[in-house]
Amino acid sequence: MLKEVERWLSTRSWSVTDRPLHRILAAKRASGQTVSVVLPALNEEETVGDIVAVIRHDLVEQVPLVDEVVVVDSGSTDRTSEVAAAAGARVVHRDDILPRLPAVPGKGEVLWRSLLVTTGDIVCFIDADLKEFSSDFVSGIVGPLLTDPGVDLVKAMYDRPLGAAAGQGGRVTELMARPLLNMHWPQLAGFVQPLGGEYAARRSLLERLPFPVGYGIELGMLVDALHLVGLDALAQVDVGVRKHRHQDGQALGRMSAAIYRTAQLRLARGHLIRPVLTQFERGVEGFEPRTYSVDVEERPPMAEIAEYVERKAA
Repeated sequence: MLKEVERWLSTRSWSVTDRPLHRILAAKRASGQTVSVVLPALNEEETVGDIVAVIRHDLVEQVPLVDEVVVVDSGSTDRTSEVAAAAGARVVHRDDILPRLPAVPGKGEVLWRSLLVTTGDIVCFIDADLKEFSSDFVSGIVGPLLTDPGVDLVKAMYDRPLGAAAGQGGRVTELMARPLLNMHWPQLAGFVQPLGGEYAARRSLLERLPFPVGYGIELGMLVDALHLVGLDALAQVDVGVRKHRHQDGQALGRMSAAIYRTAQLRLARGHLIRPVLTQFERGVEGFEPRTYSVDVEERPPMAEIAEYVERKAA
């Protein structure tokens, strides 16, 4: 490990207990900064309501840390929107944001568009499929941004069980993302959960970053932030244990391919000869090929979008 990373681990890796809530609130009042929490959601009716309810109870009603909770629904066919609204979130549908640009499928697309419908100086992203959710996930990663002006982006770190097996979650992280980062961006080797969906950042940073529209969003954002603001502006906070719905092996393969493509574009800004992935499923006549595109579309920095610039100027 680089000496720079060893130093970073000792100065930019914290526990949620390092910043008591009263200290975070005092910093928020003193700075006048506002906090938005965004949950990107697609068919998450089983979990999104509980997450919203915990955030509103703990961090809106009990203590005024969070100024708005927004669920961006990216085309759910279940009751995600209704459940989220009933729990107290403001629900916005992806296709209603920036309608002049047709939306494409992908989590990164939703996060990018969320910048147009939120107002917080600090934006906190939380996945909508978490189980046994704790508001520490929000206060833990927002805290450093409110108390330390030198920090621009904070990732959550946590244990990731796979069923009953402790520490066996995060398979794409261990098999794809961590090797990529260690080999090509060793300054980022200290991040425990580089692909984690729980992170917070200053709007002033987010609006300057390009957003890969799909699974590459977390790796792309981390790499681009490193180049834009430097390692010392990045941090991580231990918030405990993350439990969520796991995907099957083939879905993880497609996720890995998209993440590799995102990394490849940042390494060379070149183009793969054939950016597709072929997988196999057993059918009635044996193994049948299924081919998926893994090319990575990206949205430009939000600061380049006229509607966003006009909104900020208003």
